[in-house]
Amino acid sequence: MGFQIAPMVDILLVLMCFFIVTWNFAKKEMEIDVKVPAAQSGKENAAAMNQTVLNVRADGTVIWNRKPVPANELLGRLKELAELYPDYAIILRGDQKASYESIVAVLDICRDAKIWNVAFATSKGE
Repeated sequence: MGFQIAPMVDILLVLMCFFIVTWNFAKKEMEIDVKVPAAQSGKENAAAMNQTVLNVRADGTVIWNRKPVPANELLGRLKELAELYPDYAIILRGDQKASYESIVAVLDICRDAKIWNVAFATSKGE
């Protein structure tokens, strides 16, 4: 009985498929046409399980999972998540050309849904 290479190759292929699939899901929200403002300093946080990325386009449209979401529907969804997970987090990716009013509207919805853990996404400064 010697070293069996076939089971090792099988395990490697399964792990490779797993990481490719999860990488694509993690990258999904960052591909939307939202250009976030640059920041001189900041830190990159590790992705948490109980978090959602909300994108605010330049015209004020809120995007969740690549679909536009009206304010009343967004409030309902966030309330459900806040009830299930009290420490739920929102990553807010606002376009640099979006009005401040659009960003504040999303923050108000998060507050009404009792979600207090909100972070703002920025790009790395030049």
